[in-house]
Amino acid sequence: MKKSYNWAILGCGKIAKKFSLELKGLPNANLYATASRNIENAKSFANEFGFEKAYGSYVEMVKDPNVDVVYIATPHTLHLEHTLLCLQHKKAVLCEKAFAINKKEVQQMIDASKQYNTFLMEAFWVIFRPKFKKVLAIMNSEDLGKLKFVKSDFMFNGEFNPENRLYNIDLGGGSLLDIGIYPVFTALMLLGKPDNIKTLPHFSSTGSEESISMLFGYKNGETAVLSSSFDASYKNDVELSFEKGCIKYHRFSGDPIELNINNTIQEISFDAGPYMGYQFEAIHVMECLDKQLIESPILSNKVSLDLMHILDAVRKDASIIYPNHD
Repeated sequence: MKKSYNWAILGCGKIAKKFSLELKGLPNANLYATASRNIENAKSFANEFGFEKAYGSYVEMVKDPNVDVVYIATPHTLHLEHTLLCLQHKKAVLCEKAFAINKKEVQQMIDASKQYNTFLMEAFWVIFRPKFKKVLAIMNSEDLGKLKFVKSDFMFNGEFNPENRLYNIDLGGGSLLDIGIYPVFTALMLLGKPDNIKTLPHFSSTGSEESISMLFGYKNGETAVLSSSFDASYKNDVELSFEKGCIKYHRFSGDPIELNINNTIQEISFDAGPYMGYQFEAIHVMECLDKQLIESPILSNKVSLDLMHILDAVRKDASIIYPNHD
């Protein structure tokens, strides 16, 4: 990496804390600024992780000439507004998933990136983790033949709270855009865009979908069975069935990948690193900035657009509506 970069955090919530903890360990990342609508929140966050400055206004933060790159960690419904604000001030953007609420908003963000010639990437960190890279390497070797079936889940049993963002449809609440996006992303990366989509949602009393099951069909006979839920015991597994064998792994853990060929199980280890893996996406962003790129060659904006296209289709089939956005 050629130089160091001043990072700023826009939105000081739980996911921003996880990201900042790992960002702090990177020698080329300067923890420069935090911004929140509440200055005390910004100061508290800055003190906890060692950022130099704290702002009580997003506009003031992006006007700081020393800010190089902004990590956006606000609710989904605000991603478009905040991304455009940063790009208009020529600040590189790493924006949390879901990138936005729908494909139209994602396209606006991509168009702005091109207009202002400024870097933009969705923060889909799992694609940069060693475990996922190892799975892709196994698949691309074709030793197991063609991939025919994907099963992927993400569930946790959370307390129902109608005031919580997860259940607030005005903030893009529901399991799909928060955790269901992980299984959908897995299917997209491994099988591509589906030709047919069927869904079975369950809605909470707030109107948000508390859980959803999805069936993706592909023209060559491949199938993906995906699910997400805020109302079931924790599960975050991926199972891949090929012509000549199977792969099973836990999405986030450092546990080995399980490879099954003719009922003979082999465990494949990898170097997971000391953290969850957010540092890998931050490193990649800085490598892209070194090369003066405006999008990632690994997680391109087209991938994010394709992902949102699928999520829009899922929402249409499931009748999931976000007020003021649909």
